[in-house]
Amino acid sequence: MVKGQDPYARGLIDFNPFVERRRMTGEVVAVLEGRLSNRGLVLIHARSRACRKHDIHELILTAESQAKPGVQVDKIAYLAFFEVTSGAVVVAGDHIIIGDRWNGTVAGFDETHAPNHINIVVTGEKEWTGQEAGLRVGDAVHIIPAGDEDEFSS
Repeated sequence: MVKGQDPYARGLIDFNPFVERRRMTGEVVAVLEGRLSNRGLVLIHARSRACRKHDIHELILTAESQAKPGVQVDKIAYLAFFEVTSGAVVVAGDHIIIGDRWNGTVAGFDETHAPNHINIVVTGEKEWTGQEAGLRVGDAVHIIPAGDEDEFSS
């Protein structure tokens, strides 16, 4: 798509088009360690991405409070790669839980490495790497639509 035609970049989508969505589930396949203070991730303007079953994506944590679609984030910590086990549409603002050790909020997406994988950039209370957070290969990943967090136990 030509950048000028992207309705998110053009500011045409200023509403939430999603009436109902299912949660995305996955499994950690690699735990990461490392931080950068000058990463320069430019989050795409689109607030949502479709995550297909069996795709592998990277989770990157930022402590930058302004992180949202369309902005650049520099200070990051690497969390994990995960395989999608139940595909879904993920939207900025969704809640993410990894195992019983870490949780945060989806800030946006970076497509630097597409089509190999997308970076799902998340915010959390602490700026931890995956190793520091105690993440383990095989941990369950749940990305829950914003507002449905109470449904997580079901």
